[in-house]
Amino acid sequence: MLRERTGEARGRPADGPVVVRLEGELDLPSAPATKRYLDSLTSGPRPDLVVDLTGVSFFDCCGIGILCRARRRALDRGGRLSLVVTDPRQLRILRKVGLEGAFEVLDTAPDGR
Repeated sequence: MLRERTGEARGRPADGPVVVRLEGELDLPSAPATKRYLDSLTSGPRPDLVVDLTGVSFFDCCGIGILCRARRRALDRGGRLSLVVTDPRQLRILRKVGLEGAFEVLDTAPDGR
């Protein structure tokens, strides 16, 4: 399930990145909807996106692939994509698959939540 915390799917607030809080499981069943949503947020020029994973209880290789796709789309359009990760298990997974350095990893979302 997706819940947008701040920002809009069609644009970026003038004062900072669009912050999207993902909740539940980021896996094969949720992949199509999550991919479409992140694609919409990375479709314009210079997308500035923060994906908050603090509400994600589980992610698998499909979830990792979706995050990598969104990051690539953002970079290709001159933007950036950061992750909010506080769960040590999630950080360990990113490290084990060699992606810890690929994403800017934040402790909190830019609005401090």
